[in-house]
Amino acid sequence: MEGKLVLYLEIHQLAKRNLTVSQIAKQFKISRTTVYKYLEMSFEEALHQFEECKTRKKKLDVHLDWIVAWLEEYPHLSAAQIKDWLLEKFPNLEIGDSTVRLYVQEVREKYQIEKTTQIRQYEAVQQQPMGKQMQVDWGETKQKTVSKREIKLYFIAFVLAHSRHKYMEWQVRPFTTRDAIRCHEKAFHFYGGMPNEIVYDQDHLLSVSENAGDLILTTDFQSYVKERNFRVHLCRKADPESKGMIENVVKFIKGNFADSRVFKDIDDWNERALQWLKRTGNHNVHYTTKKRPAEVLLLEKQHLQPVSSLLSIESMNESSISRNVMKDNTVRFESNRYSVPIGTYKAKGNNQVFIEITGSNDRQLIIRNSKNGEVIAKHAVSKEKGILIKNRNHGRDRSKGIEALKNGLLSAFENEEAAKVYIEKVLEKYPRYRRDHLEIFRLVSINDSTWLDKALEKCIQENIYSANDFKDVVHYLKKQSQQEPLFSIAGESRPINKADIPVETRPLSTYTSILGGDVS
Repeated sequence: MEGKLVLYLEIHQLAKRNLTVSQIAKQFKISRTTVYKYLEMSFEEALHQFEECKTRKKKLDVHLDWIVAWLEEYPHLSAAQIKDWLLEKFPNLEIGDSTVRLYVQEVREKYQIEKTTQIRQYEAVQQQPMGKQMQVDWGETKQKTVSKREIKLYFIAFVLAHSRHKYMEWQVRPFTTRDAIRCHEKAFHFYGGMPNEIVYDQDHLLSVSENAGDLILTTDFQSYVKERNFRVHLCRKADPESKGMIENVVKFIKGNFADSRVFKDIDDWNERALQWLKRTGNHNVHYTTKKRPAEVLLLEKQHLQPVSSLLSIESMNESSISRNVMKDNTVRFESNRYSVPIGTYKAKGNNQVFIEITGSNDRQLIIRNSKNGEVIAKHAVSKEKGILIKNRNHGRDRSKGIEALKNGLLSAFENEEAAKVYIEKVLEKYPRYRRDHLEIFRLVSINDSTWLDKALEKCIQENIYSANDFKDVVHYLKKQSQQEPLFSIAGESRPINKADIPVETRPLSTYTSILGGDVS
């Protein structure tokens, strides 16, 4: 208490001599915040507060000796490191970050332990020749989504050492070695060639271990390096002399592109990442080179090694790349949208398809419903950006009018006259969605034709007029037939109450979101 009171008095004396807050803080080796706090106190307030501090016990007082000893031996230690050391020595200790930070600050002031900064000596690195080296690293961020939730994203970043030209790709899951290989290929395509050497840290995706300088790579990556024939250099993690360029790129991506950006979906995110690279990442003048990376790349590109369009490792092993079908029944590839047949997108369920690229000069995009499944679409890969490539056969067959669809549907019912009246009432109730309702009726007639007339009878009886509700009644009747008989013990038919039928209430917009179309 006496020591703090003396400090209080000396601070006020120096302030009267017109010393600045910074000068006072430096003289007493305390923070400027503490100087401000003492200057704002009256003498009576200081006496009261110091008296309270003298009698009040603090949670970390029992560990004071340890903390003082650590700080005296290692003055550069941060409060976070002190907390980590405390938890290592006392595993059951429960303490907050701010509590440790304030306590360490008080200990430094009380025992006059000034925090020192460890200065690491660096050696200037010569500018890399054009086309010689690329550096690669991985990173991750947490982003807010459009639905106000939080999602973890993962990215791989590339930078050419001479031009400082950057590339990145993002995923919603951690990277595998196969993902890394695929992204390397996309980076080479992005740059228009490949360097002689690629620098990595000792990442588990690529390197199993270092054995006296002999690299042992994962099997997939070893095959990839052998076929592409570039030199691999592994360095220690967080080693700025070996791979400081890419570490700065990772920080730049996190702090500039990803910071406060709202996530919609991964395809949109990757497209915006490419736009950011063009607009900012590779356009702004680099701090060290004083040049724009995009302009220097035009020269460095001439020194990169040309690469073939397709690797044998890709054609033999997992050459397919998964993509999600968008609501407009398209698949994104290289900043363009490619159509798939109408109805491929499902409002609920799996919308994953697999794409392959064939050919070298005239590349073809092949889209399959599973990795080795049926081909659902083929397109010539466009060299343009931001356009829709659509096969006219992938739209609705508009050659069939409403009447043709309706007449074709009626033949599925035994009681065609009752079906005609029922369907007419449904179409009158939903005039804007006639084609969508007819399509639902058509699918039910194909998948569950046995139950059409029974469902028709029940819907008319219960005054239910909707294709979706009709489908629910069919499913209910089908389920009931599998679970229990439709007749009572007395042999009389057991009636089905309307309340028993789980008819889901849907907004009108659901119909267009399911079938992706409007009425013609």
